[in-house]
Amino acid sequence: MTLLGEHRGPDAPTDPQGDGGPAAQAAAEHRTGTPALLGAWHPDRGAGDRRFTSIGALPLESGEVLEDVTMAYETWGTLDRDRGNAVLVLHALTGDSHVRGAAGPSHPTPGWWEEIVGPGRPIDTDRYFVIAPNVLGGCQGSTGPSSAAPDGRPYGSRFPQVTIRDQVAAEHRLAEELGLPRWALVIGGSMGGMRAIEWGVTHPEQVERLAVIASSARASADQIAWNSAQVAAIRVDPAFHGGDYYHLPPEEGPHAGLGIARRIAHTTYRTADELEARFGNRSQGPENPLDGSGRHQVTSYLDHHAVKLSRRFDANSYATLAQSMSTHDVGRDREGTAAALRRVRARTLVVAIDSDRLFPPELVREIAEHVPVARWQLASSPIGHDAFLLAHPGLEKWIGDLLDH
Repeated sequence: MTLLGEHRGPDAPTDPQGDGGPAAQAAAEHRTGTPALLGAWHPDRGAGDRRFTSIGALPLESGEVLEDVTMAYETWGTLDRDRGNAVLVLHALTGDSHVRGAAGPSHPTPGWWEEIVGPGRPIDTDRYFVIAPNVLGGCQGSTGPSSAAPDGRPYGSRFPQVTIRDQVAAEHRLAEELGLPRWALVIGGSMGGMRAIEWGVTHPEQVERLAVIASSARASADQIAWNSAQVAAIRVDPAFHGGDYYHLPPEEGPHAGLGIARRIAHTTYRTADELEARFGNRSQGPENPLDGSGRHQVTSYLDHHAVKLSRRFDANSYATLAQSMSTHDVGRDREGTAAALRRVRARTLVVAIDSDRLFPPELVREIAEHVPVARWQLASSPIGHDAFLLAHPGLEKWIGDLLDH
């Protein structure tokens, strides 16, 4: 087991006294009601490092057909002559295709996995051709609720529900369009791990290696419950307008509902012990929770994450993707989970985090128990689910070993 270090990234409220850091920003936003002004990506902001490919009409599990689907993606490295060195990296719920690179007008956040992907990293871009698509239903370039429908208006409430299996179907169509017949590795964590294991089950002949991190073969009742609360928070926001809010000025969007959803989700991403160690019941700087006007430090922390997400994400996409996660079940119409997992032919790495309360180890381990060639690893961390995003020697070594085998 490997101890994962505590996250002290730029989004942590390390400035409880309010001298200009992230916590002070969150406090100002809390007091003034500063609206989110970005949300879904729009072509006016520039493509940045994104590329785009049309994959045509996509039949969905629901029976509906999504017309004229576009997939946005980013790539690193060079494809070799026999096209055998391609790696597919799949992002989590509020992630995107920007695995590496700086933030800027076209990319609201810097690369989210630079410790794992890049020159000399475990997924070495001097050796592998890496592609990361934005998920179907997302809001960073691939077709989603904020995208223009065939009639030219944003889909909004008309966007159909998509499943994890539908998202993999879109990614498979993208691979076909790009002439990528197989993957040296398919890897993902959390929602990305759901898509990764679905890839291994649906297209076993095309996946040579598979890495599923802090994820599962099926959604649990607990996960579905948390997802439903987040979706309800978005839909109850009066500014949601049933999902048709794109005609409104940005400041009038459903930021409150999205922020509540993020607060709920972020609490499940961390452990009670970590929150207690970092914040306890301390008040936020000079604010006084006793008179109802002030906040605790942990409240400020959640407020900060709520505002931060609403500045770069779309409420419709959040609801769509949360529900996609709730549909996840590789065993659906395949004689159950165990039978489905036995279809996988890839050499598989399965990693769980011992403190993960959203994807507990016993749920993650189900994959390793039924995939024919699987290596199970349990990482130790005080953080919880979010630890899958952080650099640590164990994950780097395990991925490196998988690729070198």
